[in-house]
Amino acid sequence: MRKAALHNLGCKVNAYETEAMQEMLEQNGYEIVPFAEGADVYVINTCTVTNMADRKSRQMLHKAKKMNPEAIVVATGCYVQTGGEKLEKDEAIDLVLGNNQKINIVEALAEYAENKPGHGSHVIKINQTKEYEELSIDRTAEHVRAYIKVQDGCNQFCTYCIIPYTRGRVRSRRLSDIVAEAGRLAENGYQEVVLTGIHLDSYGTDLEEHENLLTVIQEIAKIDGIKRIRLGSLEPRIMTEKFVAGLAAEEKLCPHFHLSLQSGCDATLKRMNR
Repeated sequence: MRKAALHNLGCKVNAYETEAMQEMLEQNGYEIVPFAEGADVYVINTCTVTNMADRKSRQMLHKAKKMNPEAIVVATGCYVQTGGEKLEKDEAIDLVLGNNQKINIVEALAEYAENKPGHGSHVIKINQTKEYEELSIDRTAEHVRAYIKVQDGCNQFCTYCIIPYTRGRVRSRRLSDIVAEAGRLAENGYQEVVLTGIHLDSYGTDLEEHENLLTVIQEIAKIDGIKRIRLGSLEPRIMTEKFVAGLAAEEKLCPHFHLSLQSGCDATLKRMNR
């Protein structure tokens, strides 16, 4: 049995995707081990939101190769989308999986193992896809709380932000898939779910069904085993009277919001394209 170790950098969405990749590897015969010496495969889910995040991503990739020079080191996540030629030249990296390619990790590893030596690369032009990457989990490391990713991408293009270029445009997950995952988590004993996404407010803007974040909350609230629902970071403009009234009617929703109030100055907000 091959041993795989995973390390996550960055946001809650990355953490969710790391857990999803771990489940796929386990289901395909890999033994999941701590991120230490002795693994056959190291998967680093990278971040690139700051220069420090880039640096930490590179450090962890090189640390993995030092722990076992014979292992397959997989770089995935947002740093991969912007790394370009730097990744191709980095001898610590064996396999590159861009965003929207994590779902193919098992097949990509099998393909690389068969064709190595070389540098395997699976990176798409993320801004040209409208497809939501259907990752899912049935369990998580926490005892009663689970994160559920419902949305990917961002259309805001704030002046300072690289995320639209690493995550692509808004892509919403099908409501039926969200509810099905929440149901499986409830069956496995998870009583609290946290809805997360790259730009959570945008959920549903790309769907013909005209569903929105409130619809997702209302449908999850119908699941018997779910006792609490929380939300990831929101922008203030989603807090309309209609939205707040809808939330107030849901007893399972925890009365707490994380609103990203980045400045109170109109001129600063204009420069930020906020």
